[in-house]
Amino acid sequence: MQDTHEQGHGNGHGHGHGHGHGHPEHTDPAFWEAMADRLETEAELRTPLYGQAVDWLHSVLGEDRASAPSARIVDVGSGPGVVASLFAERFPRAEVVAADQASGLLERVDARAARLGLEHRLSTLAVDLPDDFGKLGTADLIWSSNAVHHFGDQQQALDTLAAHLAPGGVLAVAERGLPERFLPRDIGIGRPGLQARLDAALEESFGRMREGLPGSVRTVEDWPAMLARAGLVPSGSRTFLLDLPAPLGPVERGYIRDQFARVREQAGDVLDADDTAALDVLLDDASEEGIRWRPDAFLLSATTVHTARAYAG
Repeated sequence: MQDTHEQGHGNGHGHGHGHGHGHPEHTDPAFWEAMADRLETEAELRTPLYGQAVDWLHSVLGEDRASAPSARIVDVGSGPGVVASLFAERFPRAEVVAADQASGLLERVDARAARLGLEHRLSTLAVDLPDDFGKLGTADLIWSSNAVHHFGDQQQALDTLAAHLAPGGVLAVAERGLPERFLPRDIGIGRPGLQARLDAALEESFGRMREGLPGSVRTVEDWPAMLARAGLVPSGSRTFLLDLPAPLGPVERGYIRDQFARVREQAGDVLDADDTAALDVLLDDASEEGIRWRPDAFLLSATTVHTARAYAG
């Protein structure tokens, strides 16, 4: 199932701007701060996946530059700072900046940095994008995970991020990707193929969100081509996998339940009565067929990262 609109805040899942998702409450930092525990849990669940991505970006940037004491990394839409802390650990001499709109989430970044002994190199920056793009400063590496799709003009957002790269710097963008998978095709409830239909419903909901953004511009989402149009040189794309087989633990099951609950909230009007009923069974914590108890639940998630480099000259 494709990432729902709220995902991404906290990197996985970006935010850090004022556009929201076509729902008025999403423009309010308090909305995101109220989800802080869930956002942090989701990002921590994906730590193996993000760790691989951060290692790869270290090699893309290059050892000399990645190890330079002057290196500066900016995480745009950092959420509670799980990925920002991974950057600080993997780039031990770099300055890492976690940029986000919600002050409550930035407080979590500071707390995480203190727990990990990273407080001298991992700092926070309150930004309300696009108005505050200028506050980002110049960076050797900019990471943006599921944040660009919040802007009406995605190409313009990439153009602006690219302009904040130092010569030879790298912009890394993670945007949506393959749908997640949690259950077999036939789960014994309703018609087989429920997840595929949930994917389609979410795509419909996502499209409506994009159309409702201020200054919405339809763009062919060829991310390497878009990065090239931003004046950068594409330097490769890679997909990283989180593969957690059945049986799952309570944290993983809770994450999947949250995903299904978001589908019910965001795309329930697109589903027919049979699929809505099946979804309600999955959300029923008292049912043996609910996601909290099913023995066949698994978690398979893929994130694709696209990179491009600024001209060195």
